Amino acid sequence: MNKTIFFATIFGLLILGSCKKFDYFQDNPNNPTMADPSLLLPAIERTAFSTISADAALASRYLVYTQGASNSQYYGWQRGSMGYGNITQVVKMEQEAARTNKPNYRYIGKFFKSYFVVNMTQTFGDIPYSQMMQSIMYGNYSDSSAIRPVYDKQEDIYRGVLDDLKIASDSLSSTSVAIGGDLVYNGNIEKWKRLINSYTLRVLMSLSKKENVASLNIKQRFNEIVSNPAKYPLMTANSDNGRLPYYDITGNQYPYFNNNSMKTDYYLDVSFVSILQELQDPRLFVFGKPTPSSGGPATDFDAYDGLSGSAPLAENTAKRGAGNASQINDRYAYTATNEPSLLMGYAELQFILSEAVVRGWITGDASEYYKKGIKASLDFSNYNNTYSSDLIDAYLASAEVALVPGQEIEQIITQKYISMFMNTGWQPFYEQRRTGFPEFDVSGAGILNGGQIPKRWMYPNDEFTNNRVNVENAIKSQYPGGDDINGIMWILQ
Repeated sequence: MNKTIFFATIFGLLILGSCKKFDYFQDNPNNPTMADPSLLLPAIERTAFSTISADAALASRYLVYTQGASNSQYYGWQRGSMGYGNITQVVKMEQEAARTNKPNYRYIGKFFKSYFVVNMTQTFGDIPYSQMMQSIMYGNYSDSSAIRPVYDKQEDIYRGVLDDLKIASDSLSSTSVAIGGDLVYNGNIEKWKRLINSYTLRVLMSLSKKENVASLNIKQRFNEIVSNPAKYPLMTANSDNGRLPYYDITGNQYPYFNNNSMKTDYYLDVSFVSILQELQDPRLFVFGKPTPSSGGPATDFDAYDGLSGSAPLAENTAKRGAGNASQINDRYAYTATNEPSLLMGYAELQFILSEAVVRGWITGDASEYYKKGIKASLDFSNYNNTYSSDLIDAYLASAEVALVPGQEIEQIITQKYISMFMNTGWQPFYEQRRTGFPEFDVSGAGILNGGQIPKRWMYPNDEFTNNRVNVENAIKSQYPGGDDINGIMWILQ
């Protein structure tokens, strides 16, 4: 070949190659950017449904930690973390659902996105919402409003969440492409609808202080769901629970299985023990162990005692050392499967319906809902059939459990609180924050934060680094005292 022609050909190929857009070279062929939504769903489910947290149990006065001074127990926490990464994965699943024409994943995605958003706003107050995912959804990384999103008001956030949950329930279809990779309901659309509608009622009840805010239509939305079971089915039994089961397989075991600290350092809080003893509640037998000094059987209520979550560490370790404190039950550290992790369960739904009747949001028998919730919780927690069905029936029929006029809300929330032991994450803490029940003890000398129970977490440092103007504006508009853990967010006012 003529050398001139050869070099001209090479030069031409180089010129053509240089005309390719720079973006072309940014795609790594070894790093796939597309995936079927069924491959993304399991990781999202594991994140959302993994709600078992010792820190939440400490803050909620179920447990006391004896190996050191826990900030969760003594209310000394400071900054929280945003859930952007979780929502990013959901948005990616929704995009892949649109690309592959599998719409059910998009609607389940709306549920997960709503769940993560609610967790975020309950933690901090106002958060980025309407502009939060623009950069991911539209690939617009140069728009300042996308990478530095404004903070939306809680009222607007909850309205958006409630609208998305309704779309999810209305749009899920059993005639559409089946859901694969589903660890929770194995693709059962009806059960997904029951969870979404039940969860919507949880969200609405969390707004009980705002029941008269016209833009949210809380009572109307609540009634619309409850009064139309054909369109908006709800959970009907524990078999409908939104739960993540555990297996005796490495990587899929109960989160505190073989945890040395759970084996030795966690004891029941005395206030929680007292509640169960006063009610003669048999769940005490599966939540804790008799004190070493009692010598009593596991079914003897008098054989249990607890430590004080507000007392100094030295005081608690001394009582523990004397054998006068009940450890958490062995099953939480020694059983690979134990009980599933609940995002939301049937028992909670029944307590929500009972409270709604008492508040006048719906008609019905508050006591019937209340007792269904208690029974569902007793059945769920009855590890190895520790207590008999006769004992369950006797407990439900006892005078201590019966609703008392004027005290219904306190009793309903107390039973809901018992039912959430070592499950549903921070939900029992948020329920106490909303209602004041049960009372969390802060009288001991170990308490930080000026003897107060925090109302929130401070915004993460990353927000001040990446989005300072908007986070500072959000703080000024919400909290006159600044970004502190005692600020009272809109839903609590």
